[in-house]
This record gives sequence, structure tokens and C-alpha cells, in this order.
Amino acid sequence: MGMTAWKRAGVSLTAVAVIAGVAGCQDGDGGRKAADAPAKATAEPQIQTHAAVTKVIRAAYEKTSAAKSAKVRMTITMPEAVDGGGTMEMTGVQGWNPGAMDITMKGSMMTAGDPDAPEQMRMIMVDDVMYVDMGAEKTAELDGKRWMKLDLKGGQAQKELTGGLENSLNQDPSQQLALLLESPNLKHVGAEKVNGVQAQHYKGTLSFEQMLDSNKEKSALLSKEEREKLVANVEKVGLKGYDTEVWVDAAGYPVRMVVGMETGVGTMHMKADYTDYGPKAAVQAPPAKDTYDLAEALAGLGGS
Repeated sequence: MGMTAWKRAGVSLTAVAVIAGVAGCQDGDGGRKAADAPAKATAEPQIQTHAAVTKVIRAAYEKTSAAKSAKVRMTITMPEAVDGGGTMEMTGVQGWNPGAMDITMKGSMMTAGDPDAPEQMRMIMVDDVMYVDMGAEKTAELDGKRWMKLDLKGGQAQKELTGGLENSLNQDPSQQLALLLESPNLKHVGAEKVNGVQAQHYKGTLSFEQMLDSNKEKSALLSKEEREKLVANVEKVGLKGYDTEVWVDAAGYPVRMVVGMETGVGTMHMKADYTDYGPKAAVQAPPAKDTYDLAEALAGLGGS
């Protein structure tokens, strides 16, 4: 994929990550499209009290935080009116504390404007080092080295090459649950099936200002000027807040997270389905002999 398309997708995803602070989406009808059709119940569903809901979400936060990794299937849709708009689909493994991922990406957000872009791309990140699968054709040109390596610890220049893509994809679902606990109207919707798994559906809303105040870890990264600019940009696109939803299975883990953000130019959609929490979803870096260090190559070309 050309650098223009890469950065186009990265900038779009980073904007969503900063604004939402979570991974997930809502389909605009209370999230019921996002879940499988609920199974017919033989009795009226038991709706949990607010105290019970808080207990469930807090327990899910603790279990998810301890798991540290899971398999994920994520879909992000941005309005076409937004620069880099389109759809991105991602499947693979995600880790948190420490952050890691092994993700295959595809969709119009990656390929628009770049006729040479591949239909899909695999990306791995371990210990702040990103590896991108260059494909068979490029591998032949690089003496059999299939993976382009980019050490993000190397500085801002290396991070700019990715367009912020790694920050957007490497979200921590446990922190998403912590943020949902801050919603003033967190409630239990009922029992539903997600991907064939019985789960309990919860939802809540937060204004943009509430999100920034609650998500102190991300908002602390912003200077006063950056925060003011971000708020101004959010007001410009008409984003007042967003709806957050989660489906928790019988084991206490979130099997789906959903957020929908209505703006003046359309709705931003994000959805993440999770399975196989824990060590089964480990991430490994490619063998060193198969990697091509981009930073060293650029240094050899005088930074061009």
C-alpha cells in the first residue's frame, strides 16, 4: 500500500480513537442491529438494577484487564464527507498492558486514492515495533525479506510514517469498560445472542466533555491548546456525544463493544467483537531474518 493511502487511513482512525476513546460502534437503532436477533424468550426478561449493572461492568473490567489479550474482529466506518472516509475491517489478535497486535486489514479506507494498494494487509506490533507484510512481489525485490520493520521508539518521524495507525487499532477494552462506568445513564437492556453466544446487553451515553474528563489518561496527553482545538473541531462537525454499548457473556467477558457517534456530516461507526481472552491470543514478532528495517533504509538514502 502506498504511503498516501496508509496515512489517509491512519489519520482517520486516529481521529476516531481520540474522539471516542473506545473501539466499537452503534448502528443507529439502539444497537440492536449490531447484535444477532435476540432469541425468543419464554418469560419477561429480568432487567437489572443500576447497582447490579455497575457490579457487572466493574467485574468485566477487572477480568478483561487481567486477560491482557483477545482475538478481535473490528469494523470502522467513517462518513465519506470526512477526509479518509470509508470502511475498514480488521481481524486478528489484540493485546493490552503491554500493547500488541497482529491484525489483517482491508476496506475502502485503505485503498481509496491508491491504485497500487493491496486488497488486504497484515500488520504486527510488539514492544512498540511495527511490522508490515509487504506481500510476495515486494518480498522478491527485498532479497526474501517479507516484513517491513518500523521501530516506533525511534522517534516522531517513525510514528508519522504510520499516520498514527498503531494508536487507533491498539485500544484497551478494559479501559473502554471503565469509561462506560462513568455514564450517568448506564442501564441493562436485556439478554441477547451475539455470534451464537448468550450475553447481557448494557448501554450508556456520554457527552464529549464527560468523555474527556473521565478518560484522563488520553486527555492528559493533550496540551491546553490541543484540547481547545479538539473541542472546536468536534463542535464544528456537530458531535455532541456518543452512545456506548457492551454485551457481556456468562463468563463475565465482553463479547461485543459498540459506539455510535452522530455528527453533522454523518455517523461514525465502530464495532469490536472479542473471543478467546487470555494467553491463547498471543502475539509474536516475525523472525529477524525476514524483516527489512525501513528507518535504516531511509537513513542510507539520506532521509529522503
